[in-house]
Amino acid sequence: MTRRTALLWLGISLSRAAERLPANRNLRWALGSNLWNSYPGTPFTDILDVMHDTGFIGLRLTQYPQILNKYGVTADELERQLTTRGLQLITISFNGAADDPAQHNAVLARARDAMDFLHRFGADRLVVFSPKRGKSPEAFATMCRFYNQLGEAAAQKGFKAGLHNHLGQMVQTPEEIDRCMEMTDPKLFSFAPDTAHLYLGGGDPAAIMNKYKSRLMMVDYKDAKRAALGANYIENTFDLGAGEIDFPACHRVLRDGRFNSWLCVDLDIARKGPRASYEACDAYIVRTLEPIYA
Repeated sequence: MTRRTALLWLGISLSRAAERLPANRNLRWALGSNLWNSYPGTPFTDILDVMHDTGFIGLRLTQYPQILNKYGVTADELERQLTTRGLQLITISFNGAADDPAQHNAVLARARDAMDFLHRFGADRLVVFSPKRGKSPEAFATMCRFYNQLGEAAAQKGFKAGLHNHLGQMVQTPEEIDRCMEMTDPKLFSFAPDTAHLYLGGGDPAAIMNKYKSRLMMVDYKDAKRAALGANYIENTFDLGAGEIDFPACHRVLRDGRFNSWLCVDLDIARKGPRASYEACDAYIVRTLEPIYA
C-alpha cells in the first residue's frame, strides 16, 4: 500500500468514525436540557430528536419542576416521548439551601419529590449543586452535615446523591472539593463532577476524578479554556475536543476504575447550534475516547 493510499483510507476511516454514534455500553452518554435556554421557543420534542439522532440517550433536566410548565409537557407525555425514541431521563439538577438549617426540612421534601418523579423513569441518581459562594466555614460544615442527611434520604429510595462542583458556588476549587469529600460520608454522599468547572476552578480533572474514583456516580464531560476567564464562564466552555482538557486521561481513570454509569455532555454554549455541537462531540467520542474505554 502506498503512502497516498494509506492516507486516503485513513481519511475514509475518520469520516466513518465521525458518522458513528457513541456505543453506550459501560459508558452511557447523556446531555442536559439547560443548553436550550439559549434557544427560546424550541419545542421539547426537538430536544429529544437531537438526542435520538446524535446518540445521547440520557437526559438531565434542569429547573425541575418549572421546566415541565415551560415546555407544556406533563410527566406522562414526557415518558411517552422518551420511550418512543428509546431515551431515558437520568437525573435532574437539584439545589437548595444546604447551608441553612431552617430550610433543611423543606429541601429534603423537595428532594424526595424529585426522586419520586425520577423513579417513574427508572432513574436512581440525584445531582446536587451547592449553594452560592460567600458563606462562612460554619455554613460549609452545616452544608456537609446536611449532605449526609440527603444521602441517607436518597438511599432509602434506592438513589445515590452526589456533589456537582460549579463555579460561583460553595464547592468550586479543588480545596473545597477535598473539604466536602472529607466532611461527608462516602457511604452516603457521592461525587458527580463537571470537568469544565474542575478545570476552570483551578484543578486537574483527571487527577481529581482519580482521587475520588470510588465515589464517582456520574460525570459531566465538557471542555474548557482558561484564557480570559471572567464572570461569564460560559464563553470559556467548548465542545469535547475543542478546549484544553485531557479527556483521554479522564477516560483512563474511568477505564481503570471500571466505571459503569452516565457521562453527561451538558454544554453551556453551542456556537453552531445544538445539533452541530453534539455531532462534533460524537466524532470526538468515537475517534478519541472509545478506543480507550467504551
